[in-house]
Amino acid sequence: MNVVNTIEQIRSLKKQKNALIVAHYYVDDAVQEIADYVGDSYYLSKVCMDRPEQLIIFCGVRFMGESAKILNPYKQVVMAEEHADCPMAHMIEIEKIREMRAVYKDLAVVCYINSTTEIKAEADVIVTSSNALEIVGQLPEKNIFFIPDEHLGRYIAEQLPEKNFIFNDGFCHVHTSITVESLKTAMAAQPEAKVLVHPECPKVITELADYVGSTSGIIDYATHDPAEKFIIGTEMGILYELKKKNPHKQFYAVGHRQFCPNMKRISLEDVYHALDTLKHPIELDEEMRRKAEGALSKMHQLAK
Repeated sequence: MNVVNTIEQIRSLKKQKNALIVAHYYVDDAVQEIADYVGDSYYLSKVCMDRPEQLIIFCGVRFMGESAKILNPYKQVVMAEEHADCPMAHMIEIEKIREMRAVYKDLAVVCYINSTTEIKAEADVIVTSSNALEIVGQLPEKNIFFIPDEHLGRYIAEQLPEKNFIFNDGFCHVHTSITVESLKTAMAAQPEAKVLVHPECPKVITELADYVGSTSGIIDYATHDPAEKFIIGTEMGILYELKKKNPHKQFYAVGHRQFCPNMKRISLEDVYHALDTLKHPIELDEEMRRKAEGALSKMHQLAK
């Protein structure tokens, strides 16, 4: 099946089954192109709630599909690729969370959305990179156990000195692969370019940036800023949307390792087979789902 035929088959099946196809900015360009909605984790979780379709084909890593299912228990959420997973989502254990609750009485467990349902169920509130600062700033607790990503936690902590943050040692391998040396080399090669990076990057990287923000934040900044050149410090799947919105601007990678192999697993053929077979649905324990839903719902309540 060639690309044109695959796209036609996807559109036909989508219409026949009244399905919604959503995709993260980091998946392959061709998959973004056929999706009904493309966005970051927060946006996609909200879209799946707001749309009436009862079948959702999720083009992203598993925790994203789980988040959609948590918020839409009566909808069918099918992963386009069953093996697309996020290593960071598994970098925290329930025992560690319960240990911190025993140590700190006035504690809020703030869980980055890049986490499993099991971990979300143990959290007080879920956050994304786009709303973490806003949400944590509203919490009454002084002590914040931020999981699973250490670097996003430290970035938020610097802006909320009144809070006492406890960090976990989780990380995103894509963002931690961006080195100071490679960033400085890119900056020297393009001295007029502004540097836009994701807060999952280590502090030594964010300190060199002109802007630090979520995937959608980076896209918005590059779109509205008058600069013509930008060095991008996040997964390079974002280039599809950046170039689509800004065809006359130039974008440069920091290095050659800014690719998430799990996101790139997802192909047009996977989307077609997911629609055709509905083979990899997200199924969750109901009690665990309800607990996780409480933390996710609190995020949507607190985020403006």
